[in-house]
Amino acid sequence: MCGVFGAVLPPGSGTAAASIAELGLFALQHRGQESAGIAVSDGAEIFLYKDLGMIAQVLDERRLPPLHGDLAIAHCRYSTTGSTIWENAQPTFRLGPRRALAIGHNGNLVNTRELLEQLHGGRARLAASTDTELLTTLLADEPAIDTVDALLRVLPRVRGAFTLLVLDRDRVIGIRDPHGFRPLVLGRIPDVARSEPGAAPWAIAGSTDGWVLSSETTGLDIVGAEYVRDVEPGEMVILEPGREPRSVRYAVATPALCVFELIYFARPDSYMEGRNLYEVRRRMGMELAGEHPVDTDLVMPVPDTGAPAAAGYAEASQMPYREGLVRNRYTGRTFIQPSQTLRHRGVTMKLNPIRAVVEGRRLTVVDDSIVRGTTTKQIVALLRKAGATEVHVRISAPPIYHPCFYGIDTQIATELIAATSSIEEIRDFIGADSLGYLSIQGVLRALELPYEQFCFACFDGRYPEPVPYDSASRKFMLEEPLVTHG
Repeated sequence: MCGVFGAVLPPGSGTAAASIAELGLFALQHRGQESAGIAVSDGAEIFLYKDLGMIAQVLDERRLPPLHGDLAIAHCRYSTTGSTIWENAQPTFRLGPRRALAIGHNGNLVNTRELLEQLHGGRARLAASTDTELLTTLLADEPAIDTVDALLRVLPRVRGAFTLLVLDRDRVIGIRDPHGFRPLVLGRIPDVARSEPGAAPWAIAGSTDGWVLSSETTGLDIVGAEYVRDVEPGEMVILEPGREPRSVRYAVATPALCVFELIYFARPDSYMEGRNLYEVRRRMGMELAGEHPVDTDLVMPVPDTGAPAAAGYAEASQMPYREGLVRNRYTGRTFIQPSQTLRHRGVTMKLNPIRAVVEGRRLTVVDDSIVRGTTTKQIVALLRKAGATEVHVRISAPPIYHPCFYGIDTQIATELIAATSSIEEIRDFIGADSLGYLSIQGVLRALELPYEQFCFACFDGRYPEPVPYDSASRKFMLEEPLVTHG
């Protein structure tokens, strides 16, 4: 999934763009927990710092002061291609014959083998094993003199999901793929150059506004930026210090925003497609109550992401709403842990039942999804051990039948319990008394938006961007003999 954030401040503002980018990235920590990094330009050189770990560990007060400049991009990583090693952390950097570039990428390319062949006949040696490293090398080596021209030449050859922030010495460029699988929003920090204590007004020329790009609107909120608009699918937005943003359309838009962003992945205080996601998820819970009613003593969420839907379910069913599980706030999301062993350990570290709430009661337990089933199985077991007499599981999303090739780490159908088991078999596996999923039609009723606006591929198998390789393959990894990890 990954989170990206970019900042461009007017010259002489007295504020380091790195500080704004780091702060904005904090609001996107839920999108990636494996590594973090930041790249900054002062107009002459690009400086980069990245490491494995959470944002607060990597981008602390020791790292930011040396990173001067009016342009910055920041990234937190959730891997879909490439292992969790330092080389694969982002932003990536490449000094090519025409330009130096740093890139932060949210998404997953589906034609990496084809692109690799375009690099010196497939004999290129890359510093990392990610599709982002490949894309950075293609752009840095592109003969076009200007970065925008290089993008216009390279992007039409790239397929899959890519929301990109590209930093060169003079600008930050935000890009969404023609389908807009992953989100990106543009924000403005009004008159930042004149409002900062360290600003030198006589040195400021042109616009005094700061401009930011963020994976979600929550990144704008934390830095005090006003939402301007979404970056459109197939669009580049070019940000330069002291200037208004300019737009370049490089492809025809065929919108297909990942609906899983609205169901689960994005923060509930974010807005997408003009909708507040807390309200969208609450309405999904209300639809779920209509499709799968059950008579129990109370409705409870699986924290934290199940809470809005559980509130809607309780409201629609007129049953009491209670918090029956307490989440340890100092653990991350189990879904985005890079291995099944860590996911399993994460559940027991993360959740603890409130015995006084669940003991002796029939429970309706609402969650946003079941991917592999192991987390839900452990939760049901925890509740039964705490004394629940019945546990009825309700899921505010359809069953995930198909793998995602656009940036979520479910690229083998056999990893998905719904792909290999019936609803009754899933119920039996997780140990629930009953199980109900929200339908695709229920999701659309909650969104009040057309089906054609979204990618529902993980639910119905209709992939907006054709997948060129055998879906039984592990991942779209770059060919190992062609890649070095040094």
